[in-house]
Amino acid sequence: MFRLQGSKVLAVDMTGDAVKAKNGSMVVYDGQMAFKKMSGGGEGLRGMVTRRLTGEQMTVMEVRGQGTCWFADRASEINLVNLQGDTLYVESSNLLAADSGLRTGTSFTGMRGASQGNGLFTTTVEGHGQAAITSDGPAVVLRVSPQFPLTVDPGAYVAHQGNVRQSFQSGVTFRTLMGEGGGEAFQIRFEGDGLVYVQPSERNTIAGDV
Repeated sequence: MFRLQGSKVLAVDMTGDAVKAKNGSMVVYDGQMAFKKMSGGGEGLRGMVTRRLTGEQMTVMEVRGQGTCWFADRASEINLVNLQGDTLYVESSNLLAADSGLRTGTSFTGMRGASQGNGLFTTTVEGHGQAAITSDGPAVVLRVSPQFPLTVDPGAYVAHQGNVRQSFQSGVTFRTLMGEGGGEAFQIRFEGDGLVYVQPSERNTIAGDV
């Protein structure tokens, strides 16, 4: 159903089924398609309330029809993620599309979300199917294992999946070492067994250069 054309365009072949995608990300389609705007980044009342409380703007649309629809987001790199009953945790701005059968919701992330200015919640995608996430530059997928935990700069973090625990610790970032940091810096530590997606670029943050 999901396939990449190049690294920056997602093609979704549909035979009467549907896909959820970031609002405005459709660039072209053939066949017969119907578009429906969906409120909130998560399903149900909880998703809508948490988005409203945190001020997060994650407007998604449902695309249903017969044919092929192509999606892109500001020439960002696109990465396909296969879910086999597990959960993907992804920054809301980095979620491009998901199978309609996948459940989307929200998860509390604590201090990281507040410091990044992305709200206190991150988006969850769970079930069986495919999701497409974007990154500023080609994403690097790193394995976390009990023997080898990872420490990630929050500005470079995109998503993670698997049996992974995250914690927050004060520290310095590359920008702080280069004399460009102006606020309290911290890092995200991942432990357990799973995958972490990082991008070779740091998003703009508030409450300090993190």
